[in-house]
Amino acid sequence: MTVVWTSFFFVYGLVFGSFFNVVGLRVPKKESIVSPPSHCTICNRRLTVIDLVPIVSFVFLRGKCRGCGTKISPIYPLMELVTGVLFAFSFYSLGFSVELAVALLFISMLVIITVSDIAYMLIPNRILLPFGVAIALLRLVSPLNPWWDSILGAAVGFLVLLLIAIVSKGGMGGGDIKLFFVIGLVLGTKLTLFTLFLAALVGSIVGIIHLRRTRQGRKTPVPFGPSIAVAAVISYFYGNALVGWYLTLFT
Repeated sequence: MTVVWTSFFFVYGLVFGSFFNVVGLRVPKKESIVSPPSHCTICNRRLTVIDLVPIVSFVFLRGKCRGCGTKISPIYPLMELVTGVLFAFSFYSLGFSVELAVALLFISMLVIITVSDIAYMLIPNRILLPFGVAIALLRLVSPLNPWWDSILGAAVGFLVLLLIAIVSKGGMGGGDIKLFFVIGLVLGTKLTLFTLFLAALVGSIVGIIHLRRTRQGRKTPVPFGPSIAVAAVISYFYGNALVGWYLTLFT
């Protein structure tokens, strides 16, 4: 039965991943997420069922619009697949529980801000606020141990990123600062700090690869949100084990 439910959550994640692409692209532009219906942004052709099947449509259409032949960004199927895999893994790891709801909300927020940050280098308050409120309420039902670690983690995450932004004179965006507040609610103090360390490591690797591929200068801005998202997911599922392993290296 676990296999059946895990498969269900995978498909569930694929469908929501497709929706999260829309949210991540429209909300920063202050557009409705329901109107107009999904359409090609180049030829404005309304997409049909054939165009909207997660991953399958992209493969079937060879990554191109059926109307004008414009190439479709691989970000779309990638986010669908990532959401499907993470939803399935969340259920497999947590089962039916309040913590599963926390995980699904957390992953959903991270997927949306990844799309938004890649597209516009912006993490909107209109995404962070509703997810932050929902996660804070769920933490009342599924608290960390100790219960106040969520509050402390949120404060530490926010203040540390704010300090980095002040010291670096704008090197850290306001969206990143507020994102770490929500991450603190989910992970608590220790894993929030570990997420920051891991995000810096992932971001450095991504930045080097990006600069070498594009041959741009070191001051070229690179979205940090996706690196934070990757680090936060790793910390959520494996943070305690990784921190414990790291500490054993010095004992």
